[in-house]
Amino acid sequence: MIAAQAKLVYHLNKYYNEKCQARKAAIAKTIREVCKVVSDVLKEVEVQEPRFISSLNELDNRYEGLEVISPTEFEVVLYLNQMGVFNFVDDGSLPGCAVLKLSDGRKRSMSLWVEFITASGYLSARKIRSRFQTLVAQAVDKCSYRDVVKMVADTSEVKLRIRERYVVQITPAFKCTGIWPRSAAHWPLPHIPWPGPNRVAEVKAEGFNLLSKECHTLAGKQSSAESDAWVLQFAEAENRLQLGGCRKKCLSLLKTLRDRHLELPGQPLNNYHMKTLVSYECEKHPRESDWDESCLGDRLNGILLQLISCLQCRRCPHYFLPNLDLFQGKPHSALENAAKQTWRLAREILTNPKSLEKL
Repeated sequence: MIAAQAKLVYHLNKYYNEKCQARKAAIAKTIREVCKVVSDVLKEVEVQEPRFISSLNELDNRYEGLEVISPTEFEVVLYLNQMGVFNFVDDGSLPGCAVLKLSDGRKRSMSLWVEFITASGYLSARKIRSRFQTLVAQAVDKCSYRDVVKMVADTSEVKLRIRERYVVQITPAFKCTGIWPRSAAHWPLPHIPWPGPNRVAEVKAEGFNLLSKECHTLAGKQSSAESDAWVLQFAEAENRLQLGGCRKKCLSLLKTLRDRHLELPGQPLNNYHMKTLVSYECEKHPRESDWDESCLGDRLNGILLQLISCLQCRRCPHYFLPNLDLFQGKPHSALENAAKQTWRLAREILTNPKSLEKL
């Protein structure tokens, strides 16, 4: 049994050193190329409207606020200033979303974002995004990369297509530090020893982001409060949780396997599903020794089996907001197909680790 485990770990490490590292290097090169264009567009936006200041800064070879959705798709979060005059309200009525309401006694005129406040005192995510979209469209026509970049039409999101190969979504957002949303108040679960009080304090201090983007849970509901709502995002908190042991290596393996074998019609699976399942696996295996290099094969198999189970049940709960289903809106046939493909992949890796050379 131990010999079989060791053999799997050996082949996984080989796969990581060859395929995963090559994927990382290719994506890093793409990111540099894409960020040059995005920075240029955002510089043009800032000239027209100084309230939208680019926050796309490189720090230790990574860009703050940039998420890789797939090797050709990225999201850049543009942090806005001065949320101060608003109260953050998440009463659970909009799963995965929250609203920003003008604080009692504060005048509209005290806000930097005065013209985006609705009659009932909410700061409208949709109105800000709409204004930003207009500015980006104008900037694209003026910027020095105008020959290689264009706006993606037919969406309320701000999306750029670069060199006909890459898509970058630019999402206005507020960074919320020092508070923790009520809808995630159940975390961490009291009976689970992971991640431990110090890490919990770090994660909660890291806070979360409020994004101005279309919320899939609200599709079909068109009341004004909902279109004014902001989407909760915990990217930095999740990154912090997945430090230590072979967690990041495990996630890198999953992303590479997804890119190569699970990029399927209907796009049922993305990198974020993989990241979410790694967090759940950390809860199931709370001891640091469970994430030793020698356990890499066990952890990867556990996550692939959990993924198959989620696909078959057609439900993948968000890690911090379990009422939010990350498969919502995905076609059932696409989820079924993904379950079959994931099962094939898991069986292949488990029964014949050497097959990783061809995967």
